[in-house]
Amino acid sequence: MSAIGFIRDNLRFLAAGAILMFASSFGQTFFISTFAAEIMSVFKLTDGQWGLTYTIATTGSAVAMFWAGALTDRFRVRLLAWVVLPGLAISCFYMAFNLWVPGLVLCIFMLRFFGQGMTYQLAAVAMARWFVARRGLALSLSSMGIAFGTAVLPVVCALLLDWVRWQTIWIGAGVLMLFIFPVILFLLSRERTPQSHADESEAVGMDDRHWTRTEVLKSPLFWMLIPALLGPPAWGTSLFFQQVHIAEVKGWPLVSYLSLIPVLTVVSVFVTLGSGLLVDRFGTGRLLQIYLVPWIFGFVVLSAAPSLAWATLAFVVFGISIGLQSTIITAFWAEYFGTRHIGAIKAASTSVMVLGSAIGPGITGALIDFGYDFPEQMLAISGYFLVALVLVWFAIERANLALPVTRQIDVEGP
Repeated sequence: MSAIGFIRDNLRFLAAGAILMFASSFGQTFFISTFAAEIMSVFKLTDGQWGLTYTIATTGSAVAMFWAGALTDRFRVRLLAWVVLPGLAISCFYMAFNLWVPGLVLCIFMLRFFGQGMTYQLAAVAMARWFVARRGLALSLSSMGIAFGTAVLPVVCALLLDWVRWQTIWIGAGVLMLFIFPVILFLLSRERTPQSHADESEAVGMDDRHWTRTEVLKSPLFWMLIPALLGPPAWGTSLFFQQVHIAEVKGWPLVSYLSLIPVLTVVSVFVTLGSGLLVDRFGTGRLLQIYLVPWIFGFVVLSAAPSLAWATLAFVVFGISIGLQSTIITAFWAEYFGTRHIGAIKAASTSVMVLGSAIGPGITGALIDFGYDFPEQMLAISGYFLVALVLVWFAIERANLALPVTRQIDVEGP
């Protein structure tokens, strides 16, 4: 089946995945951190205190995701959407009206859990389970939703902050979620379920079997990948979380700096689409062995960037990293561990990545309070990615020996 035919026959499901990915934006760091200056001002927080608040709340959401994410193996996406999407809408409204610091912790927890956690989980697991040979293409197409959110929302919000109160923008986000909710219910009115297409959509992993989450957690492969799973969310999240700080340190206008995000997004879109095709053709292992390389160079370039032109180059490189990550990680779990328990396995992976997104802002914020600005921290971050890359390389070389000899090469429409 051609790519155009695949999209035509599966448009309803791909659209649902893309919209869910976009909806997760309201719980993602690139959106929340746009209001960092306003939040720190209202609640009288330093960079370190704001980072600690974010770390505590996000760590809580990582723990909750470990258990809640497994529900995607038992229930339809449409059913879970009845809880997750209204929960995200309520979280947005709560951010608009909350006035006390303990409430801020709860609010960030809710945004991270319902947004970055469960909404993204619904989309990613659905794409990984519903499609087999075109899994990479499905994941890359659905990732266009979050790519759109990354490109548009920070810039729009930065411009709106000159005209309206920041709380008003959060009210608008909550209202938008209330519009998205019935659209998702409509698109999934004929949803494919974990059982409904079992014969054609289940695919085994290493050793020709389906791994349970317990077995995955005991696997050396999983633990060797932990630094690679933690790194991009930890330091990539910090890149967005500290965007106001970076602009101040570098002496760049915030709106001008935020205008580089669409550059990152455009690059990531092309790379995401290309990586989806490469995943379907060559598998995730080889791509996983190289996808940390752009992170290394991106942070080196941005650390030394004397101008926005150099920062643009760094964002191009970051776009390559994010584009690869959008498709590879979810497809990797399905390819190497099978799809029968993909929800529980992806939940464990997501918990690690959410934990990374909690650690990064806390560490970088504390170091800023101690006098080390974020650009100064970037060289050490590049060193971290280099170590993680070496571990990934050896882990994949060993795991490839246990992969099935043949892979499925066709996919059915719904």
